[in-house]
Amino acid sequence: MINHGGNIHKFAREFKISKNRIIDFSASINPLGLSPLVVRKLKEIDNSMCYYPDPETKELREVLSNYLRIDEDTIICGNGSTELIYLCVKALRPSIALIPAPTFSEYERACRLFGVKIRYCLLKREDNFDLIPKRFIKKMENSTIAFLCNPNNPTGRLVNRDDILEIADRARRLKCYLVVDEAFIDFLPEHSVIGEVKRNPYLIVLRSMTKFYALASIRLGYGVFHSNIIKTILRYKEPWTVNAIAQKAGVIALEDTQYREKTLEIIKKGKSLMEKGLKRIPVEFVPSMVNYYLLRMPKARKVISELQRSLILLRDCSNFRGLDDSYARVAVRTPKEIKRLLEELTNLCER
Repeated sequence: MINHGGNIHKFAREFKISKNRIIDFSASINPLGLSPLVVRKLKEIDNSMCYYPDPETKELREVLSNYLRIDEDTIICGNGSTELIYLCVKALRPSIALIPAPTFSEYERACRLFGVKIRYCLLKREDNFDLIPKRFIKKMENSTIAFLCNPNNPTGRLVNRDDILEIADRARRLKCYLVVDEAFIDFLPEHSVIGEVKRNPYLIVLRSMTKFYALASIRLGYGVFHSNIIKTILRYKEPWTVNAIAQKAGVIALEDTQYREKTLEIIKKGKSLMEKGLKRIPVEFVPSMVNYYLLRMPKARKVISELQRSLILLRDCSNFRGLDDSYARVAVRTPKEIKRLLEELTNLCER
């Protein structure tokens, strides 16, 4: 069984209730939902949907190229960035992988699926679960692929751009592929290293349109690869994994600048409200740079279970390597939903 946040469908089935009644803090998705522009234009879908989707995702790659100011021929679109994680391992055939812990579980799962030996760089609670570049670089020796989620999931901690580039430069010299997963970097675009791929044949950057653009059900992500390896990657890619609706939604979403501005504004307000409330209760949390927080509570599982009775979902983090059952992750949602969560947490702590 694959355990991630956002399985609102399972919860609704088990409790026999409508999904609309549930407040899902377990998945770190934009609380605004889909861009209104995406919703409006997707209603204009015509009979062209009877054709196969463009296997080259040409229009979407052109829009991404202009948006990111990179060569469109270096971009591969996928069924979420998770498809591309598996594709990297499948195509590049590394022998030893370096993975931080805790981090997104699909790096480890992809490596195990293809028989790759794994070594871990443990992130420490006393360091706020920050990745220490020198430690990571030292561990990277003799590795053939390394994964970095930046900002990291589930901690929300960021490795600054200069440190990522230092790690990437060392990876190049070690001939170790460095996969930087920037699934949440749209909240902090100035720290992206996507423009550096063309200068480093061992740097790979993955992006998701699930989180910031709320295209979770549609499934859309992309990766940027150096010209030295992109043909190898494409050789292993399955056809038609990005359907026509996903391609269209991606193009429209990238055009909606008003939505991006509104998203950053609501997340900023939500983070301020969340942090003040958690400090007041008090609940220990890791300072986060993005739209979710890693909470530490002695009875986290009991809290998660009790909140479910109020139809509020948190992410149980006990299955993250390097964490235990005292950890939970909570997304930043609308002010109204955050206030409801804080009220419920306060009541639970008082009891």
